[in-house]
Amino acid sequence: MSTRRAEPRPSLRRLQPYLPLVGIAVLAFLLLVVAPAALSPFRLGNLGKYCAWAIAAVGIGLAWGRGGMLVMGQGVFFGLGGYAMAMHLKLEAAMVTGGPDAVPDFMVLYGDGSMPGWWEPFRSPAFTLVAIVALPALVASVLGYAIFKRKVKGAYFAILSQALAVAFATLLIATIKQTGGFNGLNNFTSFFGYNLYDPVNKQFIYTIVAGLLIACLVVVWQLYRSRFGELLVATRDAEERVRFLGYDPANVKLVAFVVAAVMASIGGALFVPIAGIISPSDVDATASIWLIAGVALGGRASLLGPALGALAVGYGQSTLSETFPNQWSYFQGALFILVILLIPGGLTSLVPKVGGRQRRSAAAVGVKEVQPA
Repeated sequence: MSTRRAEPRPSLRRLQPYLPLVGIAVLAFLLLVVAPAALSPFRLGNLGKYCAWAIAAVGIGLAWGRGGMLVMGQGVFFGLGGYAMAMHLKLEAAMVTGGPDAVPDFMVLYGDGSMPGWWEPFRSPAFTLVAIVALPALVASVLGYAIFKRKVKGAYFAILSQALAVAFATLLIATIKQTGGFNGLNNFTSFFGYNLYDPVNKQFIYTIVAGLLIACLVVVWQLYRSRFGELLVATRDAEERVRFLGYDPANVKLVAFVVAAVMASIGGALFVPIAGIISPSDVDATASIWLIAGVALGGRASLLGPALGALAVGYGQSTLSETFPNQWSYFQGALFILVILLIPGGLTSLVPKVGGRQRRSAAAVGVKEVQPA
């Protein structure tokens, strides 16, 4: 009698926590090495916009996927960062044409040529960079404290956050003399002193966006592995038990909410020099829903899923709108419906299933029945 047994496979338990870094490294290689070499400047600029959306999506994955907070108003924080950056770039453009005390052109066109005092600090690059991080963090802290301390959650939280996005877009449209109204802010000529029309500078900005996307993924990966990440998941699944153990769930949620807001603001700030415009349509409820759709498509519970989903949604918008100018939104809507019905966990949820099937197939092949001699 002879018996053939499968060779024992080495355990990967110690390496499993670091496996997401492999995915991040692959994504970094594709974005930072392959894409600049393979894509035209136009396509690379489009990819830069998708990366800006992906940065905001990574924060949504933290708040929604791990924290259970359906943040449907991230357009507010995307807009805060975007308008902060656009104000600085607009003042830079005005300074080139009219001197150090010049005002943006739309204030002359729509108003009396005077500039509000709260615009003046944005002439400073340092103040602008600090505002991109500090302003959304402050707003998110105040809003989050008021919401979470009152135990607002679930559908009520989602509706409230979406209403904030609607209110913010309405405010921007109504203040045409201060923010450009429905037309938004555009016609930028430089980025912190660098000519935006220079292809080398455009590629440099893309590199910044892609690099910050990778950095945000690494930060979130560290948060997932930390004690805070465990508390966040526990708060999502058993909030009362977390409170019984001596932790305040409101504070745990607040931290995730603020981090997601800062990431959305950074994405909005980097979106501006690449897209060349920021307007209320980029920050309203519809824009917020598209961010949520990308996270759901990729898989909100995974690390790379939100970023990959946002990249896929951005690519789908560009490709389908070029091929089907009038019908592309129907194709995209049908795709989301199919994903929600057939793959509620997102596309990344298919990876463990495929891996499990392969392991079962390998085990079936490796284990042989005992054959008579």
